[in-house]
Formats: sequence, C-alpha cells, structure tokens
Amino acid sequence: MPEFRWSPQPGELEFDAIRASGPGGQNVNKVSNAVHLRFDIRASSLPDGVKARLLGWADQRITSAGVVVIKAQESRSLALNRADAVARLIELVRAAAHVPKARRATKPTYGSQQRRLQGKARRSEVKAGRRRDAD
Repeated sequence: MPEFRWSPQPGELEFDAIRASGPGGQNVNKVSNAVHLRFDIRASSLPDGVKARLLGWADQRITSAGVVVIKAQESRSLALNRADAVARLIELVRAAAHVPKARRATKPTYGSQQRRLQGKARRSEVKAGRRRDAD
C-alpha cells in the first residue's frame, strides 16, 4: 500500500505565539516562543475517510468541535516550535490515514483443539487425585 502523502494548505493552519510554561527564568517570562497550532479537521483538504477517522478518535488534542490543538514549546525558537507543531500534525494525520486490516475469524486447527483437550484432561486428573474417596 502506498504511503499517505499530505501537507496542509497555507490557510488551514492557525498559529498563536504564547509564553511557554516550565523552567527557563527570564526568557520564559518575557518571550512568547511557544506555539499553539489549530487545525480545523472538517474545513480541511483531507480525504473524507481520514477526516472521519480523526474525528472518531478519543484524543485529547482534538476538541469536540473537531479542531486539533497542538502545543509546541521544546525549543527557544519560535520558528523551530512552529516546524515541530506542523510535523506533529502531519504525523497525527498520517496515523489516521492508516486503515487497519479487517480481522477474519478463523477456526482453531484440529491439532490445537486436541492439545487443549489433553491439557484439560491432565489438569482434571491432577485435581481428581487431590479428592478424598467417598467409600
């Protein structure tokens, strides 16, 4: 199966520069280098099947309105955080594009049935040996 290739259109992504949380001292307190990326699934250019799978996921990054919100704050650079957020969005969409194979129910083989029954018979003998005779 070919790999799913998709890149977001320029108008589909909305970035907000915010202050990062955690340690960092004066830099964290003054500079807005973290990024919130918002991506509306329903209004996107994704195929319908991928949209449906994304909206069906119970992922905390996907709001009830169908908007993916990704926060990136690993780097001290706004540009690197934007690139990280986009890469994480693409990875999320790529995972949703993967269609799991349908499971086909199969019958156990004759040999596996026999092994299972022999194991049950052995266990029964062990337990029967622990019982008292009622004579």
